[in-house]
Order: sequence, then structure tokens, then C-alpha cells
Amino acid sequence: MTKRPSPISATVDFDADGVQHGFLKLPISVDDSAWGAVMIPVTVVKNGEGPTALLTGGNHGDEYEGITSLLKLSSSLKAEDVRGRVIIVPCMNQPAVMAGKRTSGLDSGNLNRSFPGDPNGSVTEKIADYFTRVMVPMCDVVLDLHSGGRTLDIIPFGASHVLEDADQQRQALEGAKAFGAPYAMMMFELDAAALFDTAVESQGKIFVATELGGGGSSTPQSMAITERGVRNFLVHYGLMAGEVEMPAEPQVYLDMPDASCYVQSEHSGVLELCFALGERVEEGEVVARVYDMTRSGTAPVEYRARRGGVLAARRHPALVNMGDTIAVIADVVDTLS
Repeated sequence: MTKRPSPISATVDFDADGVQHGFLKLPISVDDSAWGAVMIPVTVVKNGEGPTALLTGGNHGDEYEGITSLLKLSSSLKAEDVRGRVIIVPCMNQPAVMAGKRTSGLDSGNLNRSFPGDPNGSVTEKIADYFTRVMVPMCDVVLDLHSGGRTLDIIPFGASHVLEDADQQRQALEGAKAFGAPYAMMMFELDAAALFDTAVESQGKIFVATELGGGGSSTPQSMAITERGVRNFLVHYGLMAGEVEMPAEPQVYLDMPDASCYVQSEHSGVLELCFALGERVEEGEVVARVYDMTRSGTAPVEYRARRGGVLAARRHPALVNMGDTIAVIADVVDTLS
């Protein structure tokens, strides 16, 4: 069945040269605005013919490295800096960004679990549908900037995925490395079907994701890595002149081959992490303990690593519930391909 056109409209002309700032407007009707609209900021910087890059932040509203770096870029990038077209969407899930939450403040929707979307669905599904059917087809390469948000802290890395198309996988992996974070990763997703990643990759486009810190904030260090990485991405794919700037220390390659990389809690309580981010963990070592807060004198539950590697991510709040991911362990490898 043919879907109806998206209800979202753009106030910018994606085909016009120069710099434009505007909005992606989605009509809504809510208690405090009967004839209102979700206003998603968008900047288009175009200079003649060339590739198109889509840069997105705020897919989750509490991940600030991407949001902040793209807001900064939107006010500084000039047409003469670009060959082709750069589309910047700093706050992709605007209702979530304004609420300071992972999910939408309007419908509690998780945008990165809502693709390919639905033009007749919820606010979040309508946003996903617009990006799937309108934004992604315009683009050659996509950079989606994530970090851990309020509940995770993650080592800084550029990431790609195992794909059926070997050349598409190669180009994405090269971009993940060229982002220039201290780590580059071949990432395993627990459930990839409804991700923005999959919506882009299924259209044959090059997709690079990041994780760049977390804790519901940003630091000068995480911002420096992010801003350098965005520029590197544009240079690598031919949209800007210059050289890719890699970190001073050799980049570490990581692989997440399967779900055993994730350590998930089967208990609720207070969490004690036994390793710091980036530390080496051996298979069988105690990576975390969960203490019962309803009584004293009770031994904690110990969680042991099912594989050796680097602690790539950890839960940020000490309060933990059943099902929460408390640690992610990734293999250190010599090469990624």
C-alpha cells in the first residue's frame, strides 16, 4: 500500500546554493497549542555539485555532544567551506531534546526504535518516516552522533556495522576510522530492525555512528573529539578540503561480535563497577556487583565477564534495575575489515 506524503514540511530549499537556516515543521494539536507544530531546526549549506552529507544529533534528547557540536557547526559553516551539500539537524527528536530525555516529551517515543516510521503514526513515527522517505534519499553519507545520555557512559568511538554489501561496509568502516576518535568499532546491536542505522543502510547509503561519552552532559574533552570528528567526516567523504586529523595516540580497534559483549543485570539495587572505562577485563573476572538495598548484611550479586576485552560502556547511575545494561565489553583487535 502506498503511504501518504509526510505531513512534515521544510522551510528551507534543499536545492538552493548558500546557507539556509529553517525548520522541519510537523503539525500537532496538544492541550497548550491546538494548532501547533513541532519545529525541528535544520541548516543546509550548499555549494555547487558534489556529495550530500546528513549530520544528525539529538536522535536521543539527552545526548549532548552531538547536539552541541552541530548547533555550533550550524552557525559557523560557510558555503565556501563546502563542496556539495551538508544538511545539519542538531535536534533530530526535538520533543525529546526540549524535555532533556532519551524519549519524546510528547508521546514517549524512542526515535531510534521507530524506523522506518509511519506518516499516520505518533509524532515520533512521523519524524522517523520523514527521515526515511525524504531526508535519507537526498544523501550519500550520514553521520549520526550519539553518546550515552543520562544512563550510560561510553568510551569515544566511531562505529559501523557488518553489512551484506561488502563495499558499503568497507566505505562505512573507513569513515568510522576517519572520524578520528580514540577508538573505532565494529558494533553489534541488540535489535537493529527499527534503528535509524538500518533505515539508512537499507537504502544503500553510507552510515557512521558514534558514541562519545555520556552521563547526560558533555566535557571539553568529549566536545573536542566530536568537533574534530565531524570535520574529519566531511573531509574524508570529500565535502571539505584539508586533511583528516587523527588522535595523537594510535587508534584502538574494537569488535563486538555478539550479544555476550553486553552484561545485563538480573537484580535491582545499587551498582558497584569494578573497572573504569577503557580498562582491560579478563574473561571470568568480576566486572560489577549489585547490592540489595532492602536489607543489610547480605552479600552482593557478582557479575562476571563472559569474554575478555575493554570495558567500552558502563551504566552511569548507581541505581540499577533488572534488565539494565551495566557493562559492555568489546574485543581489542589488530584490524577491522
